[in-house]
Amino acid sequence: MKQVVAALIVRANKILICQRTRHQTMPLKWEFPGGKIEPEERPRAALFRELEEELGIRAQIGPKIAAIRHHYGPKAAVELHFYAVYRYAGRIQNRIFRDVRWVTPAQLCDYDFLEADISLIKDLAAGKISLRVDSQKRKSRSARSKPRP
Repeated sequence: MKQVVAALIVRANKILICQRTRHQTMPLKWEFPGGKIEPEERPRAALFRELEEELGIRAQIGPKIAAIRHHYGPKAAVELHFYAVYRYAGRIQNRIFRDVRWVTPAQLCDYDFLEADISLIKDLAAGKISLRVDSQKRKSRSARSKPRP
């Protein structure tokens, strides 16, 4: 099973989405930036590398948001690992995509995403998964305040 990482880059409560080119597999579908995990590479390191290659940024990889397994057919399976990114250095540059856009979670359903992303898209749009920076800060504060066993 192919291992893939993707970033949910958040800015002002919007998420960055990217559109594949006509020449890529599954042309013109929307996705979150990221890519394959190379052999012997850790997921966060792979995502850092991919974001630098695709968007020209040096990202601080945040918490893991979701992991999804998807089968595109009998021989094509992928396991996606989604991480939040709240901070990065550099200005986002579109280096490989047809288009990049900042959208609200509610707007995600208006775009034609890759099949593997659909369940996450629905959860984000429905508010089942929150990417708001203030909610993440509350979670990390409450986790720190809990006594250790």
